Amino acid sequence: MSIKMDNVGQSFPKPDEEGMVCIVDSIDLEINEPSINMLLGPSGCGKSTILKMMGGVRPFGVACPTAGEIFINGEACHGPHNDVVMVFQKYANRPDLSIWDNVAFPLTLSLWKKRIPPQEREERVREMLEAVGLADKAALRPSQLSGGQNQRVALARALVLRPKIILMDEPFGALDAQTREEMQHLLIELQEKHNCIIVFVTHDVEEALLLGDRVIVLSTKPATIAENFEINEPKPRSSIWLGSTYANQQREKILSVLHASTSKDFQ
Repeated sequence: MSIKMDNVGQSFPKPDEEGMVCIVDSIDLEINEPSINMLLGPSGCGKSTILKMMGGVRPFGVACPTAGEIFINGEACHGPHNDVVMVFQKYANRPDLSIWDNVAFPLTLSLWKKRIPPQEREERVREMLEAVGLADKAALRPSQLSGGQNQRVALARALVLRPKIILMDEPFGALDAQTREEMQHLLIELQEKHNCIIVFVTHDVEEALLLGDRVIVLSTKPATIAENFEINEPKPRSSIWLGSTYANQQREKILSVLHASTSKDFQ
């Protein structure tokens, strides 16, 4: 599976005004192998817009993309793709369903019901609940879980489809530091096990260094790729590693790009 953005741009109508405002400009990006790819940039620069474009989310009444083309596995992306799922900061767990039924929910949709027999659906749900450490919570409701546990449910619901590509929009941003660290380690384990491509939006430099096989640094709006580099270090990475010479070099690279980009806004 692969993602390719070929000179992609996106503009939206100005609210209460004539004309368009450019949010994303001339994005060239290609991801061809299982990896965690961190999409990093200032708040409001267009990270989430890029992620939604990759996921086939198309706003009503607006051409998307405005320029260029997006390809999933070599085919032009004009809408949602069966092998791509999205995970957001808001878990979107249904309060009226048990944890088991929340994880199983995608498999009840007509497309997946036709593809996957009932016994396999049950096996998948059981496997994912065990993988995220919630097998003993299957009968509970989301209101009975902590924020970190609810995010585990959302991750299990995404992975139960065994997607080739997972798009994550600051999924751990609302979690406390300890729970966030636990979820970061869990994500690394699950990505290696399921051999998928993850694109992970963050504005946290430390999170990008801890999780990323690749870090893609965006400029301020309109978003362009200001830096794109690999981190060839084994995972999981620790707080001790964050103090290493290599990590400090990468951190300085990211911060200098972000600073240069932000400074242009005030020139």
